[in-house]
Amino acid sequence: MELTAIAPVRKPLVQTTLRVAGLGTYVPEHRITNEELSALVDTDDAWIRQRTGIRERRKSRSDEFTSDLCLAAVAALVQQGASLAAVDYVIAATISPDYQFPTVSAIVQDRLGLRNVGAMDISAACAGFVYALDLADALISTGRARNVLVVAGETLTKITDYRDRAMCILFGDGAGAALVTSDDGSGSGVLARRLNTDGGAGKHLFLTALNKEIAGVVEPEHFMRQNGRAVYEWVVTHVSAGIKELLAQANMRPDEVDWFIPHSANMRMIEAVRERSGIAADRTLTSIQWFGNTSSASIPLALAPAIADGRIKRGDRILLYGFGGGLVEAGLLLRW
Repeated sequence: MELTAIAPVRKPLVQTTLRVAGLGTYVPEHRITNEELSALVDTDDAWIRQRTGIRERRKSRSDEFTSDLCLAAVAALVQQGASLAAVDYVIAATISPDYQFPTVSAIVQDRLGLRNVGAMDISAACAGFVYALDLADALISTGRARNVLVVAGETLTKITDYRDRAMCILFGDGAGAALVTSDDGSGSGVLARRLNTDGGAGKHLFLTALNKEIAGVVEPEHFMRQNGRAVYEWVVTHVSAGIKELLAQANMRPDEVDWFIPHSANMRMIEAVRERSGIAADRTLTSIQWFGNTSSASIPLALAPAIADGRIKRGDRILLYGFGGGLVEAGLLLRW
């Protein structure tokens, strides 16, 4: 059955007062270095660093799952002074959940002892954290929730084929947790947003489940697969255009962005997007070097150190942009 394509109607942005009141992160202790990977596949440290910018990545234990990483990130959030007492919704972003159900958000809700709260998972791959923030903003701005706990976590090493050189050098495990609420009068909020999906290109980066075939490609094993060249071209084209659209919405120039935090997929990809978009290298934050590609967790892992050391301050204009499997992209321009 063929359906007629429907042209999207772009409605004016309604600026909202989302505020990230706190952020915590966690990564497993076990490091996978480039030298270790060279013992498994035909590669070496120089080759990996030149093509991806990655030096090492973290690996979860066999008995450590995505909900465990998310809970550890929440613990770090609480240690920094955030209170969960008024949380009335939990959103978890992940493509590597412990189970199909119960969801990661339900496990987190239960183990934190939260009661009478909504809880749901979203599967938006590497755009998951930004999608989750956008959903939290929608819940808060419409009065459906007051304080939303957003967790983004992945145990990608459990779905990575370590016989596949192109994939195994990229992925690592980690998690982030954010307490999202409405602005307290400081002027925090969403200045612009952009969400886009291209399901027809999903065949270029996928993970099979009940269906083992996609677009003529049969993948019987539960491992991520990627057409690296196609994904690179899609990201550089779409994300660069998306950033220009976000800046136009906010009537801003690239040099007015205080910090750009893209999904840490691959340093070459990030540099290409940054150069096309006119954003300075010293305004760009990533987590790729020491944690690899952690999908939905990569943006909070890049944000956290800059918040901790004072580089990111309240009032800064922050551009978050996630992109990846689906293929999906999501950008938020925030006043922090």
